[in-house]
Amino acid sequence: MARGKHFKKTKKSYKILSLILFIMIIISATYIINHFNDKKQVLKESKLLNTIEVDETKITEEKTERMLQMEELQKQNSDIVGWVEIEGTNISYPVMQGEDNEFYMKHNYLKEENTYGSLFLDKDYDWNNKSSNLLIYGHNMQDGTMFHDLLNYADEQYYKKHPTVRFTTAEEDAQYDIISAFRSRVYYKSEKNVFRYYYFVNPKNEEEYNEFVENAKKSSLYDTGKTAEYGDNLITLSTCAYHTEDGRFAVIARKR
Repeated sequence: MARGKHFKKTKKSYKILSLILFIMIIISATYIINHFNDKKQVLKESKLLNTIEVDETKITEEKTERMLQMEELQKQNSDIVGWVEIEGTNISYPVMQGEDNEFYMKHNYLKEENTYGSLFLDKDYDWNNKSSNLLIYGHNMQDGTMFHDLLNYADEQYYKKHPTVRFTTAEEDAQYDIISAFRSRVYYKSEKNVFRYYYFVNPKNEEEYNEFVENAKKSSLYDTGKTAEYGDNLITLSTCAYHTEDGRFAVIARKR
């Protein structure tokens, strides 16, 4: 009788274990399929701008084709504020701006859930008063998409091959010269005299602006030979990095 009970208990345990394993397989398969679909959407998104046709008669020196394409793209979602591209890299995406810095971490440009999220502009950037720094965040995806290629700027030779960032809105098609590339991290509130570049959007005065540029140049992994002066507009591209806990990698550029 004891052996019979033990056999039934073992058989029951085996069934439970098999069920758990089956559920885990289903969950894993679902995750892989969803991840594949999300990546497919992101790769399609990176080529989106070039698929938008515009009236060529409206193209002028003041209104480029890309600016007209941005106007059309914004009709799909008014949260689209621009398009960022670094020629010769995988970075070519729409840039979003939401009411917070959370939503577009997990949603695409159509506000659909997506594990890759979107590139997004800091919520505090004021378009009415044109803040000094376009602070743009994006995930560092290990498959090479989104802002993963920013980490390549740790190599000075890579910078020399890709020294500019292009940022286009419906009102402007601008080039930015890179002045700094550096590793950083999210600092604790208790830490003093550290460079919290991720807080810099609207400097209070010239001194604060100059301090930011000075810290950016000091932090840079190499000297690009370029800098910025008070009044110059900046763009900062920021992503996660894994050289330390809560690591970050940033590229800062000055508008021409």
